[in-house]
Amino acid sequence: MKRALLRENTFRLLYLSDFHEEEELDTQVDRYLEKMENLEDIEELQDFNLEDLEYPISKKDKEFIKGRLLEIGEHIEEIDLAINNAAEKWTTDRMSKIDLTILRLAYFEIHYDESVPERVAVDQAVELAKKYGTDDSSKFINGVLAKFLKK
Repeated sequence: MKRALLRENTFRLLYLSDFHEEEELDTQVDRYLEKMENLEDIEELQDFNLEDLEYPISKKDKEFIKGRLLEIGEHIEEIDLAINNAAEKWTTDRMSKIDLTILRLAYFEIHYDESVPERVAVDQAVELAKKYGTDDSSKFINGVLAKFLKK
């Protein structure tokens, strides 16, 4: 699976995690990934270009997505603190869940994933914001993430 699609699936599951108790999250993640195994079910996952997907989703991709979710979860307090400090006049509890999730993922990629160039993390976050957020999301995301880039 292409890296952008892995990121998008990670985003979707990270977003989902805000709506489920921690003990039921594993089940929800497994259900989501099981749907990815069946071409017929994939139509329910809107906005995917079916030509970009690999069927069935590989074990390696599943492990990557689940591992990424766990890693982000381990750093969520630090990530949210950094977002609160960078987002002028906004706090994580006032942000839309979509914008917050995109910021969390991008912050993680910028600060914890050396395989993702900072500019790529920002660009991909802006693309997710355009696809899933409001008309103002991409500008907001870009502004907050610009403060995280290493000088």
